[in-house]
Amino acid sequence: MDRFDLKNKVAVVTGASRGIGKAIALAFGETGAKVAVAARKTKLLEEVAEEIKATGSEAFAVTCDLSRDTDLFHLIEETVERFGKIDILVNNAGISPFLVKSEEVTKEMFEEVIQVNLLAPFLLCREAGKSMMKNNWGRIINIASVGGVVGFQRQIAYSATKGALIQMTRVLAIEWSKKYNITVNAIAPSYIATDLTEGVRASEKISQNLLQRTPMGRFGETEEIVTAAMYFASEYSSYTTGTVLTVDGGWMAY
Repeated sequence: MDRFDLKNKVAVVTGASRGIGKAIALAFGETGAKVAVAARKTKLLEEVAEEIKATGSEAFAVTCDLSRDTDLFHLIEETVERFGKIDILVNNAGISPFLVKSEEVTKEMFEEVIQVNLLAPFLLCREAGKSMMKNNWGRIINIASVGGVVGFQRQIAYSATKGALIQMTRVLAIEWSKKYNITVNAIAPSYIATDLTEGVRASEKISQNLLQRTPMGRFGETEEIVTAAMYFASEYSSYTTGTVLTVDGGWMAY
């Protein structure tokens, strides 16, 4: 079990103020990592940082809007300045701001989702990757979605960007694994019980349709994504790269 020990590792987790990102950040802290947590909501983010510190690990909060490139660069620079390096990057933050027929999606709507779900993760991978390359070790974990493997109706921008994120994961794995010992993997959840899916779960009609589509008949829990993230961040995954792990209650079995 020592291979799950992240002591002396430095992790950056986006979208860490709640839900999946928060759960992953806390787990990393509990296993010894120093953690930079990033999101837009400063107060919630600072509370997460304090929770990590309470476990005995170091942490700090960086208010970060993924739609602003300057915020992304600041996140990486601040982490390296404080902790000296970056070992683990979790691109968790993402948006699906609308449920609209494809013919009604505007260019501006599509571009907004591209910026947050695809371009921001690329820039963070590129910049964090430079630190990983110097140390010849790194773990990049991109939180994708089953919507990036199969189509989600009325979510064309979301599905397109999550599919592209999976392809980016594969390309980076090919380019960086052998030369720099950086593994790049993706986790593709289905519907997880978080604040972001509260509206979906509150609708009896929608939730029943989703549960009927899920062989396990329930929504996933954040801890079930955490265990996948811990695997990819640890030495246990040293021979795993370019992989997309679906944590979906059997969704993709259909």
